Amino acid sequence: MSYKVGIVIEKDESGYYAYSPELEGCQTQGDTLEEVLNNIKEAVELYLETLSEDEAKQLLSKQILTTSLEVEGA
Repeated sequence: MSYKVGIVIEKDESGYYAYSPELEGCQTQGDTLEEVLNNIKEAVELYLETLSEDEAKQLLSKQILTTSLEVEGA
C-alpha cells in the first residue's frame, strides 16, 4: 500500500536533518539533500513495517500544514 507522509527537512552547518511529524521518532540526517531524502524514505518505510495497516492509516490521516512567516527581529 502507498502512503503520503509529511516530511520536514532542515539544513544547518552539519548537513541536513529530516523527520516526519506524523511518525514520532522517525528521523534521520545526511550530508546532502539527496542523501537525506533517501535516508528518510528508508526510515519511513522501516517505521511503517512495524505498524498494522489500521495504525498506519490512523497516524497518516493527520493534516499537517506548513508556511513561512516574515517577522521583525529585535
